[in-house]
Amino acid sequence: MSRRDAERDGRRAESLAAWWLRLKGWTILARRVRTPVGEIDLIARRGRTLAFIEVKARATRAEADLALDDYRLRRVAACAGAVGHHYARNGDEMRIDAIFLIPRRLPRHVPDVWRG
Repeated sequence: MSRRDAERDGRRAESLAAWWLRLKGWTILARRVRTPVGEIDLIARRGRTLAFIEVKARATRAEADLALDDYRLRRVAACAGAVGHHYARNGDEMRIDAIFLIPRRLPRHVPDVWRG
């Protein structure tokens, strides 16, 4: 797969994840937030919960489960630390979530994936 194809597929996955979150009552605050330490796919809010969301699209559940390792979680956490103050309100619960997309399956939203 070329870099262009991967980019297109990543954007499509993020759009689907954003759509899914909206159906569940979330407000999407930002997409593809770039920082010096990496990128956050989605930043979303529902009530007093602010979530920094990593989106992973894979062919199978097993591949999806392996796609988000400790290294990637640390990068998302570093990004959240870099930009969280722009989105957080007093009293917010901030967390890192993941959304896994697998063909012919509903998206799987894993809240607070770091604490699992």
